[in-house]
Amino acid sequence: MPNKLEVSFNSPQCGWMSVGFDNGENEFHTTTAHTPHSQALSEILKGLASLLNAQTAKDEFIIEWSRNPEAFNFSFEREANEITFQILEYPTFNRLESEGEIVFVHHSNVKELCEAFYQTFAQLYEDRETDEFEFNWRQPFPFEEFTNFQEKLKNYGQ
Repeated sequence: MPNKLEVSFNSPQCGWMSVGFDNGENEFHTTTAHTPHSQALSEILKGLASLLNAQTAKDEFIIEWSRNPEAFNFSFEREANEITFQILEYPTFNRLESEGEIVFVHHSNVKELCEAFYQTFAQLYEDRETDEFEFNWRQPFPFEEFTNFQEKLKNYGQ
C-alpha cells in the first residue's frame, strides 16, 4: 500500500513560496516564484477539480512552475481511479526533454491525492489574511477555483 502524500505550500514571502511533497519514500522541496507562471495555483486547483469530475477513464494535465532559472512540470496522470503525480525538474525555462529529471513520484488513488492538496490549500486559505497572502504572493488567492475544488472533493464518489 502506498504511503500517504503530504503536500506543503508555505506562506508566500516576497513573491516566493516554499513547496514540498513527501510520501515516506520520496521527498522533494523547493521554492517557486509567482512569475512567469502566475496562474499556477489556479491551474492546480482547476486540474484537480477536473480529476474529481472526470467523465473519461483517463485524464492528464501538466502545470508549469519555476524557480528562476530552474523550471518544473507538475504532471498528474489519472487512469480510472488511480493517479500518478510526478515532478520533472529542468535546469532552464527551455524545458528540453533531454535535460528533464524526475525528482518526485507518487502513486495513489484520486481522492487521497486530492485530499492531500486540499489540506495545504485550506491552510493557505485559512492563513491568507494573517500571512498577507495577496501582498506576499503578488496576486490574489484563487477563491473561485478553491471553492469549486472543495465542493467537488466533498461530493466525490456520491
